[in-house]
Amino acid sequence: MLFSSFVFLFLFLPCVIFSYYVIFRRSRLLQNLLLLVASLLFYAWGEPKFVFIMLLSILANWLFGLFVNKFRESKKISRLIIAFSAIFNVGIMFIFKYLMFTLENVNSIFGLSISVPSIALPIGISFFTFQAFSYVIDVYRGKGAVQKNPFYVGLYISFFPQLIAGPIVRYQTIADQITGRKETLDDFSKGVTRFIVGFTKKILIANIMAVIADAAFNSTDEISVAFAWLGAIAYTFQIYFDFSGYSDMAIGLGRMFGFHFLENFNYPYISKSISEFWRRWHISLGSWFRDYVYFPLGGSRVKTNSRLIFNLFVVWFLTGVWHGANWTFIVWGLIYFALISFEKLSGFEKKWQKHSFLKHLYTMFFVVFGWVLFRSESIGLAGDYLSSMLGIVGNPLVDNAFLMHFTNNIVIFVAATLFSLPIAKYMREKFADKHKTLNVLYVVGIVVLFIVAVSYMVKGSYNPFIYFNF
Repeated sequence: MLFSSFVFLFLFLPCVIFSYYVIFRRSRLLQNLLLLVASLLFYAWGEPKFVFIMLLSILANWLFGLFVNKFRESKKISRLIIAFSAIFNVGIMFIFKYLMFTLENVNSIFGLSISVPSIALPIGISFFTFQAFSYVIDVYRGKGAVQKNPFYVGLYISFFPQLIAGPIVRYQTIADQITGRKETLDDFSKGVTRFIVGFTKKILIANIMAVIADAAFNSTDEISVAFAWLGAIAYTFQIYFDFSGYSDMAIGLGRMFGFHFLENFNYPYISKSISEFWRRWHISLGSWFRDYVYFPLGGSRVKTNSRLIFNLFVVWFLTGVWHGANWTFIVWGLIYFALISFEKLSGFEKKWQKHSFLKHLYTMFFVVFGWVLFRSESIGLAGDYLSSMLGIVGNPLVDNAFLMHFTNNIVIFVAATLFSLPIAKYMREKFADKHKTLNVLYVVGIVVLFIVAVSYMVKGSYNPFIYFNF
């Protein structure tokens, strides 16, 4: 089920809110059970068979949590349980996400003819698997009390706002909120506002940018340098407003039910280094790899540069693999490994403090090139597209496709640029939040944007969230 669908907006969500605040308002237990059932229904919508994978993950990780808590004093046994938990969770991801890719490459490299099964990918499996595994690790580390009630573990893993595209919510973040949260009218209203902001990002910017990006990347004709750059920039905006829009909606929905999730984006396109970009982009994934992979390996507090490089390699190789079973994602991750290694070893961020504009250009140049690789279906197609951007294949500088898409959507490009910057946030905090009249106008503006976005959704085409594929 999509957040940007009529079924969700005008049937599912109103029914859940009404039941939560009216029918079950006097019982926290029944409210939590309602959210659990609603979350499983939300996930099962369209592909009911995959809900059994979700239930298996919930049951297994609940048991792992119980066992690791029971034997925490015994390092050997508790570490063995963690190992089994890792094998189980990674195993599920491998079977559904990487088995076909692995067999295809084994066949290609070794000239074999192993049968490759056709396995459908459960939506959001990378998100809920990482979330489930972090629960077991947090219990092992004592950063969250073990949850003996399997239904509450199920609610944590399957909670529908952040279930299929994040943010990856850590157990320690909401362990106390499962039973001890407090709903307020202020939280609810702010949650609704945050949801609408994310919804308009998706419908009014990301979906329109998707049309331009698809026209450039899927073109069978030779495209100009200008149109290649326009398509790459459009995809750069598309993926940001698509993913950050979903995160806004997830955070807003959680807040409507009294849950407070951590932020997942912090204006990444204002970054002045690749390292800063990844401190601002998909924060929940970056912090997950930092706390569960990078720090256990020794992080940056190691004696030799070779060990630091190894630690960074492991993290960024896994980051690429996490995003998908394709060499494009692996190469994409390794490019970021090389760039961040360069920055750390050279002291880039400190040495170039006075050259912020050049640092920003450098950062966005590689980010845009990286998104081309991320968007492409193969390394070869990525190479062809990058060649078109650089004009090294004899393609024209400008063509009619560029002029048409740019002139028809210049307002959207301006809006995307402005909303990539913290201007609106600054204006709201500086003026709207401190003056009642301006605050009313802000609320009216949000409502108008929602109505406009819904009207666009009525006549628009189906366009799923990009990160549903992960």
